[in-house]
Amino acid sequence: MKDQAAPGDGPEATTPQRLSTREAAERLGVKPETLYAYVSRGQLSSRRAPGGRGSTFDAAEIDALARRTGRRAPSSVTGDPVFRTDITLIESDRYYFRGVDATELARQYAYEEVAEWLWTGELQPGIRFTAPVEALAAAHRAVDALPAHSGSTDRLRVAVVAAATTDPLRFDLSREAVLAAARSLVPTLVGALPVAAGAPPAAGGPPEANGARLARQLWPKLTARPADEPSVAALDAALALLIDHDLAASTLAARVAASAHAHPYAVVSAGLGVLEGPLHGAASGLAHRMLAEVLERGSAAPVVADHLRTGRRVPGLGHRLYTSEDPRARALFALLDRMPQAAAALAAARDVVTTTARHAPLHANVDLALAVLSVSCGMPAEAGETVFAVSRTAGWIAHALEEYGERPLRMRPSGQYGGPRPPQPLPIATE
Repeated sequence: MKDQAAPGDGPEATTPQRLSTREAAERLGVKPETLYAYVSRGQLSSRRAPGGRGSTFDAAEIDALARRTGRRAPSSVTGDPVFRTDITLIESDRYYFRGVDATELARQYAYEEVAEWLWTGELQPGIRFTAPVEALAAAHRAVDALPAHSGSTDRLRVAVVAAATTDPLRFDLSREAVLAAARSLVPTLVGALPVAAGAPPAAGGPPEANGARLARQLWPKLTARPADEPSVAALDAALALLIDHDLAASTLAARVAASAHAHPYAVVSAGLGVLEGPLHGAASGLAHRMLAEVLERGSAAPVVADHLRTGRRVPGLGHRLYTSEDPRARALFALLDRMPQAAAALAAARDVVTTTARHAPLHANVDLALAVLSVSCGMPAEAGETVFAVSRTAGWIAHALEEYGERPLRMRPSGQYGGPRPPQPLPIATE
């Protein structure tokens, strides 16, 4: 069926909701060209608006086709919003960045290189990110003004805001400007974090001043122990593995901000606000404390028993997207196996998995692997959250770049009101 001219309905005629080709394809969960295959088979009709260059589709007809064909129905039908993305695919207990196995990327490339792949679809071996002097100074001043008990995510949120104020071009949402902001923001966040207590001063100045890889820049912010190559390699891999994981809660918040055309610094702020929840970025801290207790008590059995007795879930186990071991945990465990100092924490983690398996067949997730890294390297419990936040910043930017190309403010759900029906009497103030 070919495009039809829109009928000349009068201004008072009821007009059904019309969707553009992109909106209709997104709602149906198919590529735009697939829509026209449905049109040619007579399963769907399209119209060309007077003076318009593109076809439009009836929203109700799209919804009906979704139900008939088993395609993704709109959020109003399923209650589960669906967004097309070319960044991350999770299926069959594996995950992929732009079609490439993410664990292989993390094994072979540094965090910065994986970030570039996520942003541009191109690999740039040896690329380094540099913090602008003015942005880093502003972030340092803001972070240094915080109370001593402030957490790392508190510091990162403040650092983002401070860095944004030094960038007068932050409202430029062109691809080139957003990429430039991203390449400078990530090292600024790392550089603004205070050095771990007891860490010796770096010879020749801080790592960020020497063009070091981001993992080496981050290392002295997490632990006072000297950096060795296997440990830094594990940290680098952790950063690369965590860079994105489809539409996690913080990523959805970042995309909502980008949908409103918030600048990239504000997008990252939105992501950081959600990340701090104990069910998201902070989950590795719970696993860290559990592993430390297992090492102290010499066995996982009493620790796991305490969790089960009090109705608490055992941290670091299970993931709703994987039926077996989290591939991120598997890749990180393989690198931790090469670190002699990680042997005790690794054994404790495996003890936790084995002990819990008697009660429930749960597998290790990336939070448990991060806990092994943080415990074995003398890092604080919040180190995993810091790694998560720094890493995921690049993922939020990747999703912002996608969202800037979509219809603005498309994420505007309607609330289902359950309060008293109007009209209600005006309330009378009481003294």
